[in-house]
Amino acid sequence: MKKLAVLPLLLASLAIAQDAEITFSSSEIEPGIFMVEAKGGFGGGNMAVLVGDGHIAMIDDGLPPLAEDLLAHVTETAGGAIDFMVNTHVHGDHAGGNAHFANNGTVVFAHKNIRKRLLEDASAAGGSAGLPVVTFGNGVTFHLGNIEARVKHLPRAHTDGDAAIYFPAANVIHTGDILFHGIFPFIDLDSGGSVDGYITAQQEIWSMADDETKIIPGHGSLTDKAGMKADIDMLVDARAMVKVLIEQGKSVDEVLTANPLAKYDSHSWGFITTERMTRTLIRSLTTD
Repeated sequence: MKKLAVLPLLLASLAIAQDAEITFSSSEIEPGIFMVEAKGGFGGGNMAVLVGDGHIAMIDDGLPPLAEDLLAHVTETAGGAIDFMVNTHVHGDHAGGNAHFANNGTVVFAHKNIRKRLLEDASAAGGSAGLPVVTFGNGVTFHLGNIEARVKHLPRAHTDGDAAIYFPAANVIHTGDILFHGIFPFIDLDSGGSVDGYITAQQEIWSMADDETKIIPGHGSLTDKAGMKADIDMLVDARAMVKVLIEQGKSVDEVLTANPLAKYDSHSWGFITTERMTRTLIRSLTTD
């Protein structure tokens, strides 16, 4: 396995967050299930707190420098200490608080590939104390009294260690970074991700939803099945347009000059611009 490829992402995230006045807010989207968001700047991906009978769990924990404030916020929100943490993937904007939470008694769960990568460089988990204590392969299910949380591994998607969490009784799904709602997704090819695998994973999550399902994306606002379908359709269309140019024998520069994703410029954001999304599609289509 390569030296951890997430370090540039972590450094970029820290640079974005450095000068921001970031706070956290929580909204109870279903009884006992809270969506946690950073406000005032880039504080990491969307998180969730699960308050069950007797146990409290959390999904993801943001950037390392914000972990102390985050822990204080979610402890107040939940009315108690966080017993379990589930990482949806290895990136430091989702796992960066691991060490701080672990040092305060939280047990970290993650896919086995996340631990493998963090053993090479634990900075994305806030340090070696943030290494997952419990790992899983295909998935694991939490029974938090009245809340059942099914954690499912989705291979070669955003990375090689992604997990989505489905709450069947509450009809809620947390996608991790398998969904960037309304913006271009970051597909980390250097950490085992692939465009085809990402779309396949999105389609699998989408098939679990119905018209009433509440979907927490890794980044972006709370959405639903129709909202996720629009994001999937955008990426499928983008892949098809780039693939046509590659099959015509166009070079990377020629594809970039043609700018096939121009109609999706509104999906561009600070980390994934239209050009970078195009480059990701080119690379994945020509190397997978």
